[in-house]
Amino acid sequence: MRSKDKIAYFYDGDVGSVYFGPNHPMKPHRLCMTHHLVLSYDLHKKMEIYRPHKAYPVELAQFHSADYVEFLHRITPDTQHLFSNELARYNLGEDCPVFDNLFEFCQIYAGGTIDAARRLNNKLCDIAINWAGGLHHAKKCEASGFCYINDLVLGILELLKHHARVLYIDIDVHHGDGVEEAFYFTDRVMTVSFHKFGDMFFPGTGDAKEVGEKEGKFYAINVPLKDGIDDTSFNRLFKTIISKVVETYLPGVIVLQCGADSLAGDRLGCFNLSIDGHAECVRFVKKFNLPLLVTGGGGYTKENVARCWTVETGVLLDSELPNEIPENEYIKYFSPDFSLRIPNGHIENLNSKSYISTIKMQVLENLRCIQHAPNVQMQEVPPDFYIPDFDEDAQNPDERVDQHTQDKHIQRDDEYYEGDNDNDHNMDDV
Repeated sequence: MRSKDKIAYFYDGDVGSVYFGPNHPMKPHRLCMTHHLVLSYDLHKKMEIYRPHKAYPVELAQFHSADYVEFLHRITPDTQHLFSNELARYNLGEDCPVFDNLFEFCQIYAGGTIDAARRLNNKLCDIAINWAGGLHHAKKCEASGFCYINDLVLGILELLKHHARVLYIDIDVHHGDGVEEAFYFTDRVMTVSFHKFGDMFFPGTGDAKEVGEKEGKFYAINVPLKDGIDDTSFNRLFKTIISKVVETYLPGVIVLQCGADSLAGDRLGCFNLSIDGHAECVRFVKKFNLPLLVTGGGGYTKENVARCWTVETGVLLDSELPNEIPENEYIKYFSPDFSLRIPNGHIENLNSKSYISTIKMQVLENLRCIQHAPNVQMQEVPPDFYIPDFDEDAQNPDERVDQHTQDKHIQRDDEYYEGDNDNDHNMDDV
């Protein structure tokens, strides 16, 4: 048992100020709310807080195609009308709109997950948290489901430089399709996704029969669930499957995507999980005492997202949080009762005992096909990252980086957020 976990937490206030549009369910403002709730409970005093670097295009292209990254870099709301073919090709539009500072938003949330992976690789922390990350639907050459860059895939690729086997666990209400697809043919990453499946629910993949192919056969695990699953059923199934996965696969590191749209009352979700039920998954995974990278994900009732990820930050810190929410900049969102916990939902649970038993047996049977941990040869570890050289004098002076932007690139190990000096912007729902 480790004496005391060292926790690194990544946050940049700029990530919460972008705006997807007036009727779009994704509200990055939830990240500011989460951060301020974390601050109000004094959790920042128990962690190391870092501003992530903005991921370079060449880093994003470790997974994504260079042309797609270049297009995201170039496109703006003012120029998008000139690129209708490209918008269609890269699946940008209603679900994945072009908005101001889109590329910088991607650079920050991806940079956070990449930095988290590097700190774990270098044994500078035991647990790394990036609530801005977890955008699990993005594909190599296209956006999908509110996700543009797949930070999880980039983080896992980083972890694979130091670890023979990475376990990815996803408790978002939607199937973690982008991550599964990226590693579908390899045994070096096992993906395990618990999600709603059926009724044309997005993204439509994640049947239990999808198990991986070639070297990756049986290394993709899907746990398809129906509407209304509650804490008891979900936690029992989660613990049974994850225990067996860890025992069988022997991962060197775990990545846990904590999408909060699986909570009761989510605007797009259909499960009955309480915050304590959701957080129990985090508590259980932490007990394996393996290096752990934790991200956010979906979550569209933003006050509950902030509650959930704050409670889970507390779980990772072994800190029990009082139920009464302390005074903070966003306190009005938590009215009328200002409490941290939310009750279970009241959607009918369509997951019968026999259905859950069938799914469980199917998954455990597939795990039996992996008799022992695969003997993965370690690759030569490449350098941490490659930053392309550029000639500053050759740059257009009008495009040179202003001082504020340069300052934001400085990443110091002694830089802590103590309060409200992180340049958050208020962004109310429109």
